[in-house]
Order: sequence, then C-alpha cells, then structure tokens
Amino acid sequence: MSADHMSGMKGARAQVVGAYETTVYAVTYTPTTGGDPVQNHKWVIHEEIQDHKEQPYAAGSEVVLSADHMKGMKGAKATIDSAEEITVYMVDYTPTTGGDLVKNHKWVTEEELTAIQ
Repeated sequence: MSADHMSGMKGARAQVVGAYETTVYAVTYTPTTGGDPVQNHKWVIHEEIQDHKEQPYAAGSEVVLSADHMKGMKGAKATIDSAEEITVYMVDYTPTTGGDLVKNHKWVTEEELTAIQ
C-alpha cells in the first residue's frame, strides 16, 4: 500500500476484504473526546455521514459523522474537504512497524494500492 493514513501502513502488504462504489470524503473534524481538530482525515464514505442525503456533499459542507474508525469520530461535527465518486476498499494488513494484523481497515482508494508482482 502507498496509503499513509496510519503509522506502519505505507509499504505494508494488504489483502482486500471489501470493495464499495460510493462517494468518498476527506474531512476535518473535532473529536467528540476533545483535543485538536483532525485535518483532512482520509477517508469517510457517504453512508458514514449521519442522516446522509441521497446526493453527495460538496467540499465545504458541514456534516455529522456516524463513522467510528477513530476514537472520538462518531457524532463529531465535520467539514468536507474533498469529495470523489470512486470505489473504496476495506483491507487487512500487517503494519510495517510491527504488531498485530489490522483487520477491516476503512478505507483506501485504488490509487493507494499496488498489485503485488
């Protein structure tokens, strides 16, 4: 993977365990647990926005997240930084920094994956 969302992700071998066609968003949100805003978090999908409408949101839209990928994310107020209609992938991977297998990591894009030759 070339994704660098979390420590040990970049360069890790991953197995795709799910693929979804949707709108994917990078968002800035303030965790419900307090602390500094999380800038440009990649990725939240359309279905992970609380009471999401049918049409995709545009950059600058303010939403509430129902995603719970990170501590303090669920219920957090967020601003959409970017939006793109693509296929996103859920993956299992072992961090390059060591440690246990990460199961069902949400989400990576096709650009962030490279086939093993």
